[in-house]
Amino acid sequence: MLSRTADSLYWVSRYVERAEYLARILDATTRLTNLPSSYGGAGTEWQSAVATAGCEDTFAKAYGEANERNVCDFLTFNPDNPSSIRNCFALARSNARAVRTALTSEMWDALNSAWLELQRFEKKRMDREEFARFLDWVKNVSLVFDGSAYRTMLRDDGYWFSRLGMYLERADNTARILDVKYHVLLPENEQVGGSLDYFQWTTMLREVSALTAYHWVYRQAVKPLLIADLLILNRRMPRSLASCYENISRFLDALGDAYGRQGPAQRQARKTLANMSNTHIDSVFQRGLHEFIEDFITENNRLGHTISEQYLQ
Repeated sequence: MLSRTADSLYWVSRYVERAEYLARILDATTRLTNLPSSYGGAGTEWQSAVATAGCEDTFAKAYGEANERNVCDFLTFNPDNPSSIRNCFALARSNARAVRTALTSEMWDALNSAWLELQRFEKKRMDREEFARFLDWVKNVSLVFDGSAYRTMLRDDGYWFSRLGMYLERADNTARILDVKYHVLLPENEQVGGSLDYFQWTTMLREVSALTAYHWVYRQAVKPLLIADLLILNRRMPRSLASCYENISRFLDALGDAYGRQGPAQRQARKTLANMSNTHIDSVFQRGLHEFIEDFITENNRLGHTISEQYLQ
């Protein structure tokens, strides 16, 4: 496969996954701001949404205050934000057009229809109810595209590059959600384990579609340590870091077998997966969750660069 084709397939999936992630952030933030004032309300929710999206510097240059109107505009339709939902879909469609023959018709239809529908949403003046429907629509577009890829793509290098992009992006997103909840959302004067803390962690679990899974696995009240265990080390949880790296390693090994050569990307992915397999959540908290997540994000970004250098240039 040509490197430019592999690169486009890889980034199509990353951008679609990122758009869904932004919709989940905004949905969760809206839920948190709608909590009764008796549960706290320190005004950090919209700031945390920008921090979770990883674009604080860009936001600060464009807006003075992190309020609902500014953050929603910035993360949805703002053309000056490279990672807005609008630009994610635009870039995904642009990459898809460049490799149209490498996609199945179902995958292209999902992206092209989404782009056309997005134009109609962009022209509307949306109240909160309409905005919630828009966020649900974004998440549904990602599900349709992902399902189309899973059900219709030939299991060859094109499919493997597409999956690599999705799982690298998903791992980064899950890590950022965990880190921001732990350090940004809870006000300094709020008790850990208090009512505000409980509702924020519960909302975060909903944000990654893991609330039901949490209760199935642990069968007890929401606890930060167990949530971190689910989203970091539990391979049965599709959005966990360990599950993402299990899939990343599998698809990189498939590429290595197909091309007859292993490389630094395979070794790096296997090392990260092995480290998580040999880690217990107690040791993560003893070391510091923030430090663990920071190191993971750095390693995940480094793997992305390694994959790019090994296959996509």
